[in-house]
Amino acid sequence: MAKRDYYEVLEVGKNAAPEEIKKAYRKKAIQYHPDKNPGNTEAEEKFKEAAEAYEVLSNPEKKQRYDQFGHAGMSGSAGGGFGGGFSDIEDIFSAFGDIFGGHFGGFGGFGGSSRSRGGRRVSRGSDLRVKVKLNLSEVVNGVDKKIKVKKYIACEHCNGTGAKDGSSYSTCGTCRGTGQVTRITNTLLGQMQTTSTCPTCQGDGKMITDQCNHCAGEGVIRDEEVINIKIPAGVGEGMQLNVTGKGNAGRRGGINGDLLVVITEEEHPELVRDGNNLIYNLFVSFPEITLGTTAEIPTVEGKVKVKIEAGTQPEKILRLRGKGIPEVNGYGKGDLLVRVHVWIPKKLNAEEKRMLEKLQNSPGFQGGPSSSEKTFFEKMRDIFE
Repeated sequence: MAKRDYYEVLEVGKNAAPEEIKKAYRKKAIQYHPDKNPGNTEAEEKFKEAAEAYEVLSNPEKKQRYDQFGHAGMSGSAGGGFGGGFSDIEDIFSAFGDIFGGHFGGFGGFGGSSRSRGGRRVSRGSDLRVKVKLNLSEVVNGVDKKIKVKKYIACEHCNGTGAKDGSSYSTCGTCRGTGQVTRITNTLLGQMQTTSTCPTCQGDGKMITDQCNHCAGEGVIRDEEVINIKIPAGVGEGMQLNVTGKGNAGRRGGINGDLLVVITEEEHPELVRDGNNLIYNLFVSFPEITLGTTAEIPTVEGKVKVKIEAGTQPEKILRLRGKGIPEVNGYGKGDLLVRVHVWIPKKLNAEEKRMLEKLQNSPGFQGGPSSSEKTFFEKMRDIFE
């Protein structure tokens, strides 16, 4: 399928100023960002297409070549999938993350920028998002998890600078080594002078003349890192933890992004979570609930025995205090609520039927609850209030 015209992709004219091109790309990238369009392959392709167009049109040399020769003039520069040598979406985030100022977080989210060291603009690596699945014991007690993350790390060969060595620099021709540019504007009130960070060298005062061969001058390479994450007790489904500085490394000595850890919970075979409480459905037979019995109840720490008093009514709630889930980063724990159910047999033999028919008319099996006894719904209301 033939490539679309880059100006058409970004919806700008051929005479568009650099800021107009940048603004148009930002609009398209936000519109088709993977976090806003999960699972949408068409949006993903448009996201890549916009990045490819911007990579060419934002570079004066490439733009001139494209204006003269079109896509045919981009061999070796763009048009190779994502354009500009991008191997995947993460490369796009790493290359253009400083445009978005942290507008998006999450997996491969856009990075931002900050200012330090005399106004030098420092790029920020993009954030990463990972999911960590916990069982109920880990939720209740907290856990340390080691996870392996694919990410951009600082190139060890150039220490993240992007330069081959310490002599691979030249003085910036725009600011002449000062790292700042001064502009004088004529106004009705006279001349106004403004000073800002040099847009060519980003405030360094120097330019790389010989790039690092291992990272192609970017200062970052794709690799894996094993990260230890301390997860506190009491976390819940969908909760997000932030591990500062463990996201993608920033280009050329920039600031690392963050690692966003999203919690998912494994379903327990017997216990159901309700906020910080746990619920267990206990089934007993008709004779057991009538005569009383002792039942084993599962908890996170192990089984405990609970006495079921004679005459306990169906749907009664027994509360085991402090056997639930702790409040995350707080005090106190929830309870384990045992809901008592009566298991009614579906088939009876002749002898069992005769016994029940005999009991059916006995005085102890007649009548219903007295006016002083609370209904099931009233008991539930009292528990949760």
